[in-house]
Amino acid sequence: MATEHTHENYENLTGEEAVKQLQEIVDHEAICMFHTALGAASPHVRPMGVQQVCDQGNFWLFSARASEKNADIAKDDRVMLTIAVPGRSQFLVVQGKAEVRDDQAKKDELWNNLAKAWFPEGKEDPELTVIKVVPTESYYWDTKDGRMLSMVKIAVAAVTGNMNDSGSVQGKIAV
Repeated sequence: MATEHTHENYENLTGEEAVKQLQEIVDHEAICMFHTALGAASPHVRPMGVQQVCDQGNFWLFSARASEKNADIAKDDRVMLTIAVPGRSQFLVVQGKAEVRDDQAKKDELWNNLAKAWFPEGKEDPELTVIKVVPTESYYWDTKDGRMLSMVKIAVAAVTGNMNDSGSVQGKIAV
């Protein structure tokens, strides 16, 4: 059963504002937990680096051609990405549709020296593919005040019994 959100700082973001929120969170933490085989009894989850959130709000990641994740996406394109930026108390969950591409222009655009650890032949490595994730539903939590001030507010609320939630915001992101 869906519940109505009565949280005073519930903000749904759309369009350019939504894309900027996605990019800001990923700029602070590009490592996500990438979930595939969502329909399986035990979905497959692994850490991955987001190479980019483009201006259309799509997520781009590098992947090995023969990887389990590429095989999973070929069977079921539904994926989920979860990102936590603990130092900023920001959290993001993205559900979407994934597509594995062998797009040399995108590989060239996204290539960085860190990727060489997984793809030693560089952006020309025959094992290198890119995954494009188009979000279908996203949700974020963000403590605007940062972790330290949020912890102080929680401590004050524990003593006074009065929870002031004005330092946090949450909502859906639709691009």
